[in-house]
Amino acid sequence: MSYRSVFKPDLFAGQNIIVTGGGSGIGRCTAHELASLGARVVLVGRKQAKLDAVAAEIEEDGGQAIGFACDIRDEEVVKATVAEIYKAVEVVHGLVNNAGGQFPSPLALINQKGWETVVRTNLTGGFLMAREVFTQGMNRNGGAIVNVSSMGGIMALPSAAAYVTAKTAVVGLTRSVAVDAAQFGIRCNAVSPGFIDTDMTRAVLAKDPARRDRIESRIPTHSFGQPEDVANAIFYLASGQAAYVNGVNLPVDGGYAIGF
Repeated sequence: MSYRSVFKPDLFAGQNIIVTGGGSGIGRCTAHELASLGARVVLVGRKQAKLDAVAAEIEEDGGQAIGFACDIRDEEVVKATVAEIYKAVEVVHGLVNNAGGQFPSPLALINQKGWETVVRTNLTGGFLMAREVFTQGMNRNGGAIVNVSSMGGIMALPSAAAYVTAKTAVVGLTRSVAVDAAQFGIRCNAVSPGFIDTDMTRAVLAKDPARRDRIESRIPTHSFGQPEDVANAIFYLASGQAAYVNGVNLPVDGGYAIGF
């Protein structure tokens, strides 16, 4: 599948950019388009087979991609994986912390293990990736980090206390990294997708199909977004066109979070 973009074809030429959660959804779309804009994409995810499939798609379109299976929730595994990435590409110019997941549960029913799993998946993993990419090389060469938060980082969502807590903290982490890493030539920003038409969103809504209609009626644009909408925001923040943009959180939600 080929992707068209409004960005110039060589926007990321010569750059190595890591995309976590690159095997599906927003991560897969972002990886495809980054490659079409000249980047060599480093795919990170839990299942090697999915990463290999996306890498094959990208290479078929004429791009470059390699994949590394990694559980970003495991500190030692992240350290080792980032070390292997640096061996393979030498310099990392960008990191898109996209991996995450939602496991709906009312607050009264989620146990500690479930809570910690959601937080580790959506927050701790991104922190570990950012820290290791920074300490293992980006602190010497500079670069850009884009964290994928959520409208759950802006507003409350039902049956999502752990997810909302984690995604809100992602915005705080973004600001902290932006302040601490700026002296090393590193910018850190976030995007907060709203309701995007991905497998994860469809799975969440599967038990209540009418909910999609109710949600769309509350979105000022009256439609769900597409993965490309989020990817385009990521590209801007990761590129030199945003050289003086640091520590921001950009909603990509059709106006949902501002109310309607």
